[in-house]
Amino acid sequence: MSKNTFHLVSLGCAKNTVDSDSMAQLLLRDGYHAVDDPARANVLIVNTCGFIGPAKQESINVLRELAEGKRSNQLLIAAGCLTQRYGSEVAEKVPGIDGVLGTRRWMDIVQVVRELRKGPHPEPLYHLPEDKTVGVDEHEALRASIAGGSAYLKVADGCRRPCAFCAIPLIKGTAVSRPVDVIVDEARRLRDAGVRELILIAQDTTDYGHDLGMKDGLAILLEQITTSVPDMDWIRVMYAYPGYVTDRLIDVMASSKQVLPYLDMPLQHAHPKTLYRMRRPSNIDWVHKTLDKMRSRISDLAIRTTFIVGYPGETDEEYQALFDFVQETRFDRVGTFQFSFEPGTTSEPLGDPVPAEVKQERFERLMELQQGISMQVNQSYVGKTLDVLVEGKDKDITIGRSYRDAPEIDGMVFIEGNAKIGSIVPVRITGAMAYDLTGTLAPDLIKL
Repeated sequence: MSKNTFHLVSLGCAKNTVDSDSMAQLLLRDGYHAVDDPARANVLIVNTCGFIGPAKQESINVLRELAEGKRSNQLLIAAGCLTQRYGSEVAEKVPGIDGVLGTRRWMDIVQVVRELRKGPHPEPLYHLPEDKTVGVDEHEALRASIAGGSAYLKVADGCRRPCAFCAIPLIKGTAVSRPVDVIVDEARRLRDAGVRELILIAQDTTDYGHDLGMKDGLAILLEQITTSVPDMDWIRVMYAYPGYVTDRLIDVMASSKQVLPYLDMPLQHAHPKTLYRMRRPSNIDWVHKTLDKMRSRISDLAIRTTFIVGYPGETDEEYQALFDFVQETRFDRVGTFQFSFEPGTTSEPLGDPVPAEVKQERFERLMELQQGISMQVNQSYVGKTLDVLVEGKDKDITIGRSYRDAPEIDGMVFIEGNAKIGSIVPVRITGAMAYDLTGTLAPDLIKL
């Protein structure tokens, strides 16, 4: 076994995936080789998630599994969100961890590995500096996971929003935007690497450029990318903040064929009192007006959102308002989470008073409602033709995603016939399920 091999496990959201891939790029550049089998690796890395309770427990479980099988010549490094906030606690819960690397300095992974390989270290090495400066090394290291022609591109890291339930500002710090020219250059390189779909991500993409003194930064960034990389087929925007979807952003989405008519805008709730306790924008009238405006100006717009049920103080009346809002608004995609109590957040004084069985019942009711809505929306596409980005194959079935489907969180399109992975092909939709579509290739519509 080579002395320079690593095995990296990435947990949590797409933003973590970008950090994980960037760490891998730095290690590869330093002469390491990635391996799928942890038994063949000298360095084991887990990029943890610390957003909510279940995610934290999953991170601990993965670390314990690797620690239990770790040999004396292997290093185990816990990185990411969970370690940034609970580094010493993680090391106590998982004997065998050699290094603890925080999310704000993932770009120091090579330095941490070198330090650990110098000799015996009876105690874990903690590398948790508080600063989150963006340097040349980080820009050079930032890469994306390119699978089936799709890639994430992080435009900023951190968040300055005051959401009471969220620990992200405690973990990531305030928002730091990457310069426009750096992002555009990265987009060019991803295009040259064969990427067909660019997915812009941040904790809040609509806050992009605020720290750089920009107004309407996301719209400006999209204009720059579409102008500078006109042959990027798809550009997808994730994680927009309510109240900051501007007219200029809507104009860019409506006028550019590259920018997909898809927006992920987590609303979290629909009752003003609940939103006020969450420290979220509580102007539901703005939400209605903005959604109507977007749907009228952006053809075939698909909207994804997320909601939290069981937030402290959520009454039956408040929950019913959320239920009625989802029923009325008819989103294409909805993710629902049960409130998870997070110490240190500004919601901590509220406690966790809603009983678990009430949370579960509200969760199931909302998901059942949305499942029916998703089924009806999907059925409306039967007989239509959609462009599909091909991502894989299973025997005689080709699998891909339409513009309505973000990777990992939305549905798939299952296609009869064969198409090249990474290609974008026209598909006639022949069937609909609650979350997925089926179809056949439309070869007469394929552009030569």
